[in-house]
Amino acid sequence: MESSELLKRVRKIEIKTRGLSSQVFSGEYHSAFKGRGMAFSEVREYIPGDDIRSIDWNVTARFNHPYVKIFEEERELTVMILVDVSASGDFGTNFRFKRDLITELSAVLAFSAIENNDKAGVILFSDKIELFIPPKKGKTHILRIIRELINIEPQGKGTDLNAALRYFNNMIKKRCIAFVISDFMTSGYEDAIKVASRKHDLAAIRVYDPREAEMPDIGLVRFKDAETGLVSTLDASDLSVRRDYHLWWKQSNAQTSDLLNRCGIDHAIFRTDQPYVQPLLNLFKKRERRA
Repeated sequence: MESSELLKRVRKIEIKTRGLSSQVFSGEYHSAFKGRGMAFSEVREYIPGDDIRSIDWNVTARFNHPYVKIFEEERELTVMILVDVSASGDFGTNFRFKRDLITELSAVLAFSAIENNDKAGVILFSDKIELFIPPKKGKTHILRIIRELINIEPQGKGTDLNAALRYFNNMIKKRCIAFVISDFMTSGYEDAIKVASRKHDLAAIRVYDPREAEMPDIGLVRFKDAETGLVSTLDASDLSVRRDYHLWWKQSNAQTSDLLNRCGIDHAIFRTDQPYVQPLLNLFKKRERRA
């Protein structure tokens, strides 16, 4: 991609997602993801109604007047975003491709993190680890993440969520907040995601296009799997074919939801043809209720 075109796309995404982060998501994010604990801030005079357990007896004795300790939440957190950049992201039949939606969601989460003075980092993966950007603060750092998301040309086409989660578990030693953004059209990651959910505060964001859920009545169609290259022909005019396909998708979707629920991982589903603001707010609110 030409550098001028890349800068335009980065700027467009920045304007949209940074505005949403500061105006819509910042408060919800802050409430949903708590800090590491309470840190001492200052000592002030006792005010009627203060908890007597917070009285600083040493200062009180020195000044012969009650003083209390004030604590504030330690806000600084580390946020890691694991982003699926496999070839299945290059699919979309209505408003945008799955990859475009994934990029915007990643940007919103990253800007929400720095708005709350947290660090943000990313792991871009396909069937291999494509890029690791260690967590840092600052707008310049987030713009780099967006540039990489837009401009990356993955070496792999498939999806290996198991390898991505294991890499994440090995690279990030301290507990952090982590978002896994993928269509989850893969398998074999059950053990790795269980380990990650015990070690870190994990949330899953699932992205799909409506045509992946339901096949339209468009006659004889040749399909090519973007990740494997496998080509098949189906008669989409056959009601039983469409019904079987939709049943397969529902079962696959239910299995993924069941796994995430059993692991205690909050998750939300996002469609390429619908706004993502409300589903993301709902995810944050779900986290807040659990906190």
